[in-house]
Amino acid sequence: MILQAHLHSLCLLMLYLATGYGQEGKFSGPLKPMTFSIYEGQEPSQIIFQFKANPPAVTFELTGETDNIFKIEREGLLYYTKALDRETRSTHNLQVAALDANGAIVEGPVPITIEVKDVNDNRPTFLQSKYEGSVRQNSRPGKPFLYVNATDLDDPATPNGQLSYQIVIQLPMINNVMYFQINNNTGAISLTQEGSQELNPAKNPSYNLVISVKDMGGQSENSFSDTTSVDIIVTENIWKAPEPVEMVENSTDPHPIKITQVQWNDPGAQYSLVDKEKLPRFPFSIDQEGDIYVTQPLDREEKDAYVFYAVAKDEYGKPLSYPLEIHVKVQDINDNPPTCPSPVTVFEVQENERLGNSIGTLTAHDSDEENTANSLLNYRIVEQTPKLPMDGLFLIQTYAGMLQLAKQSLKKQDTPQYNLTIEVSDKDFKTLCFVQINVIDINDQIPIFEKSDYGNLTLAEDTNVGSTILTIQATDADEPFTGSSKILYHVIKGDSEGRLGVDTDPHTNTGYVIIKKPLDFETAAISNIVFKAENPEPLVFGVTYNASSFAKFTLFVTDVNEAPEFSQYVFQAKVSEDVAIGTKVGNVTAKDPEGLDISYSLRGDTRGWLKIDHVTGEIFSVAPLDREAGSPYRVQVVATEVGGSSLSSVSQFHLILTDVNDNPPRLAKDYTDLYFCHPLSAPGSLIFEATDDDQHLFRGPHFTFSIANENLQNDWQVSKINGTHAQLSTRHTDFEEKEYVVLIRINDGGRPPLESTVSLTVTFCSCGEDGCFRPAGHQPGIPTVGMAVGILLTTLLVIGIILAVVFIRMKTDKGKDNVESAQASEVKPLRS
Repeated sequence: MILQAHLHSLCLLMLYLATGYGQEGKFSGPLKPMTFSIYEGQEPSQIIFQFKANPPAVTFELTGETDNIFKIEREGLLYYTKALDRETRSTHNLQVAALDANGAIVEGPVPITIEVKDVNDNRPTFLQSKYEGSVRQNSRPGKPFLYVNATDLDDPATPNGQLSYQIVIQLPMINNVMYFQINNNTGAISLTQEGSQELNPAKNPSYNLVISVKDMGGQSENSFSDTTSVDIIVTENIWKAPEPVEMVENSTDPHPIKITQVQWNDPGAQYSLVDKEKLPRFPFSIDQEGDIYVTQPLDREEKDAYVFYAVAKDEYGKPLSYPLEIHVKVQDINDNPPTCPSPVTVFEVQENERLGNSIGTLTAHDSDEENTANSLLNYRIVEQTPKLPMDGLFLIQTYAGMLQLAKQSLKKQDTPQYNLTIEVSDKDFKTLCFVQINVIDINDQIPIFEKSDYGNLTLAEDTNVGSTILTIQATDADEPFTGSSKILYHVIKGDSEGRLGVDTDPHTNTGYVIIKKPLDFETAAISNIVFKAENPEPLVFGVTYNASSFAKFTLFVTDVNEAPEFSQYVFQAKVSEDVAIGTKVGNVTAKDPEGLDISYSLRGDTRGWLKIDHVTGEIFSVAPLDREAGSPYRVQVVATEVGGSSLSSVSQFHLILTDVNDNPPRLAKDYTDLYFCHPLSAPGSLIFEATDDDQHLFRGPHFTFSIANENLQNDWQVSKINGTHAQLSTRHTDFEEKEYVVLIRINDGGRPPLESTVSLTVTFCSCGEDGCFRPAGHQPGIPTVGMAVGILLTTLLVIGIILAVVFIRMKTDKGKDNVESAQASEVKPLRS
């Protein structure tokens, strides 16, 4: 037995040395509190650490939650003998003590913590193999009515224990539309928008769902899964709008009065009313039983109908479903007397009016409801003043209120005015209205022009619209300021385009001929204009208009040189951006009113893409087009008359460029701060985005991603998230602490497909509280210490040389001065 123990210790020692655990400080060291992390399920007899004993300690002792798994050898080798199971115990709290030769503790015990790290070795399991629930039709979409729950023994703080729910089957599936949805994280089942609208217990009273749950967040092909069945009963929705309510106005019953009721499908709903009309007075309320009340008497003449909404909310104040529309109609009672249209209503009647002809209609008003007995009015003449030549000259239709001449024609010289008192009544009220009837002269005289020919008038075709060009005059011998003497002038000939009009002065009957539309030499150089003067009142029988009521003049329009006119203000064309140079892309047309030839030119062609045929107006491409540089491409087209005054006009030409796939994909931004914390504890991933400059109409871009360099595929993998985003992941954790450049190939899947290779720089670095820590290195443009010292010494040397040169020069100059002085003293003459 002792031999077997020695052999086991020897084997552990050899394994310890072979695996490098003898390295001081990393896998061995003095006795002190330590924490180790070990993945569950690993092979047994794995060495954890070797503790070094300090004399007089010669051996070690292990106590605590060893579960007969953890052992320590006399030499201090701590190891475990069988695979760990996190679900059995996630943390083992151990103590290690150092003993002397007599077995006495000389150091410690110190706490040693073994953290068992999770691996995905447990499948998720639903708490029930079958769930049952019910939902009301028209329930609010997204509001949960049932939860399914599953458990997973793996660590919930890791992806191993993160569960994702999904509806796999819906039966029946109608028109391939899902009526139910599930929250992937919580397992909450609710209706989709379609389900809220389409569920009907009369058609399909029940549904069955098959729901799956996966661990690893459902994102891994190696996820474990489980399924369960859900039976759902659809019940009738009792949250329905009540029938319209009718309320009698001005009720004297005690208020509030219950008028209708709404009810939510389940107890506990909180009810409220919403007045979307924002009335200054809202006379309705609702209690928490759903009973709706009118709180005060209603007045139909103030408002004859109300529309408002009843809302049901849950205890959190969220709407349980859509609001219900409530309609209240106010019933009329006869509480308003008739009213006259004005204090005195005035009518006119011609003195030769025939019996039975209408004189006018008195229209009284009743504020009660129309087309009911409460607003049915009766009219009756109660007095005529004066009663000359007799009483009863007029009658009034009982219900229509139309006045008629009843007995004989009237004569103005006998009685120029009559006053009638008319009683207007409904079934309960009476009102007196007053009518004044003026007898007017008959229209037996026609208007007569002062002259029949107003001669010739010459105008330039650019004469301003609104200008008065001629004054005409006619007179009428009927009673002044009546419809019989008022004169209206009309152009009846020579102006089919309606360019002229005539305004009449109501006091003098003078007519002013004005220009209503621009004159045009090219279409109407000479016009023979004929006027007719007539009255608004019809002439009496036997009298007709004759030549005296007509006049004429001749209008001569002189030519004015006008600029060319384009057929439209904006010309538009559409071509593909890859059309060949020289392709016709559009054309414009213009004409000159004087018939001169036109020359076309372009203005604002800033990119130099186009040219125009000066004669035909056809526009051609002269350079490659690029939709991404600008579409629509807008230029101006100038049409200039050839000869004449060289007048010109401008129109717009818009060229719409349709896209072709001519831009390769690229990264959507500069990714300069991608990093992983070193060392990696598990494979990691980063997300990046691609884009290109081509046009994407409905489905958007659909890029595909792959690692461009085969040598990188053992370390990296890239997976597509959607049409624009991808995930770059590490395949292992064995990376050095440095920068890696990962080349990624992006294909846009277009026609033709384009692809490009982009690079992502990923840094593996030590991490602190503020993220990635990169030791400061030499920055470009900043000198090192050695360079700084060299620069300083060089500067001092140059300064020394300059000073030496200056000093030598000064010495030389001084010597020259002394020689010159000596020479001068030698030749200087002596004074006598």
